[in-house]
Amino acid sequence: MSENGNQFDPFDPTGMLKGMRDATLENWAKLMTGVVNTDAYAGATGAMLDASLNASAPLRKLMETSMTQSLASCNMPSRDDIVRLAEQLTHIEMRLDDMEAKLDALARSTAGRRKRSESQ
Repeated sequence: MSENGNQFDPFDPTGMLKGMRDATLENWAKLMTGVVNTDAYAGATGAMLDASLNASAPLRKLMETSMTQSLASCNMPSRDDIVRLAEQLTHIEMRLDDMEAKLDALARSTAGRRKRSESQ
């Protein structure tokens, strides 16, 4: 075996094949990088993805319907139920924050009035 990969070693029978393999892979990498970085490739990939998403939409809808029915038969909440519950909890949390802010303002106002009345 040779210490330097660039030197030819007559005692290494696979050295020339390894060199040819490396050169071929390098050329393919350059070629494919050039192809992938084009607008035409991006457009073709986008069109294929759109087509696959459009083709899978009915299946996805069927799966969603069957999952909702299965969950309902097991008395378990569906994704929509969880989303509605999360929205309601968010609204409750926002109202509680508003009430807390109003109570804090009222407490500060009351404390200020007490200090003024005590100092008089």
